[in-house]
Amino acid sequence: MTPLVEVTNLRIRFASRRGVTEALRGATFSMGREKLGIVGESGSGKSLTGRALLGLVPAPGEVTADRLAFDGIDLLRATPAIRRGLRGRRIGLIMQDPKYALNPVKAVGGQIAEAASLHGASRATAWRLTLEMLAAVQIRDPERVARAFPHQLSGGMAQRIMIAMMLIAEPDLLIADEPTSALDVTVQREVLALIEGLIRSRGMGLILISHDLRLVARHCDRVVVMYAGRVMETLPAADLQQAQHPYTRGLLNCLPAIARPPGPLPTQARDPPRLGLE
Repeated sequence: MTPLVEVTNLRIRFASRRGVTEALRGATFSMGREKLGIVGESGSGKSLTGRALLGLVPAPGEVTADRLAFDGIDLLRATPAIRRGLRGRRIGLIMQDPKYALNPVKAVGGQIAEAASLHGASRATAWRLTLEMLAAVQIRDPERVARAFPHQLSGGMAQRIMIAMMLIAEPDLLIADEPTSALDVTVQREVLALIEGLIRSRGMGLILISHDLRLVARHCDRVVVMYAGRVMETLPAADLQQAQHPYTRGLLNCLPAIARPPGPLPTQARDPPRLGLE
């Protein structure tokens, strides 16, 4: 069976007056219709990996790989039209903060309906699907909320709007880039439970990008640990606490715990990584 996502030796470079920065350095992993977590500290290359799959690496980024494929489609050789057809229709992306991702001057229902219209739905069908999707993400009174603007919504409700927008085209893969970073703990759990339920019922794949090891261990099947643009370790989420790589162990040791004696939290004893090419 063809994997849903294949990534082999993925590299992303940015050229500037100061030289070349290699932000991703040979990342390799694959996944099926499962829940894959990508974790690591800021600057490890997590978000860039997701953007490479969508063809959204910003200029002047240069993307190369031995293999970068979605459902057998070679993404590096695909035409712009094919890539546009995949974005939204077959691969959805939930951004970190919906308040910045949503159009502030347009009602949220219109933004969701637009996502359906872009993929061929008529105006009436798009609006009907919008209300059905709002109900699916557990929003009460979908008609009223659909006519609201982003600034009128709470953070949790705005994130549900983003989920509805990304799932209305019923994609095969959902990339969730820090989808709960702007939410409090209670709302985080509600949103993640909602994503999990929708993923399971629709038979989709999920890439959950996060810096929170506990969150990923709780909600994913497998975990990819990244540092300085490289994959350090790939293992089942259930085995994360028994990880053997020193970097993964260091991340686990830095997690706060109620049983930990009072005092400073442990830290990683190292300098920040140098991403420039020597």
